[in-house]
Amino acid sequence: MGIDDYMVKPIDLEELLLHVEALLRRAGITTSHKLELSSLILDADERTATLNGEEIPLTVREFNLLYKLLSYPKKAFTRSQLMDEFWDGETGSGPRTVDVYMTKLRQKFADCEDFEIVTVHGLGYKAVLK
Repeated sequence: MGIDDYMVKPIDLEELLLHVEALLRRAGITTSHKLELSSLILDADERTATLNGEEIPLTVREFNLLYKLLSYPKKAFTRSQLMDEFWDGETGSGPRTVDVYMTKLRQKFADCEDFEIVTVHGLGYKAVLK
């Protein structure tokens, strides 16, 4: 069954949007921008990280990097990919700047048993869920 089986042509975009939202609701897919591991909650709307109920202070860039890594567990990202996405071509920053941020994130989440940030030698970084 395709979309043609449910809708009359020409397609009303509002009706299509409502139909898609209903399908997502039924499938249990929400539009929440939260990543929840057992002890860690990252809320993209509020830009907060909470570990065991305690908020962990993060800079915007630290939050964005961590959210990206945890959104795609086991996927390795190169330093260049991360620089392109989160540094917007800022001059004066080299790819090793990413290493500094990963070190900070590892320190801040050293007590978190839900994930670890792994260095992929010769490539970059990935998050591995435990």
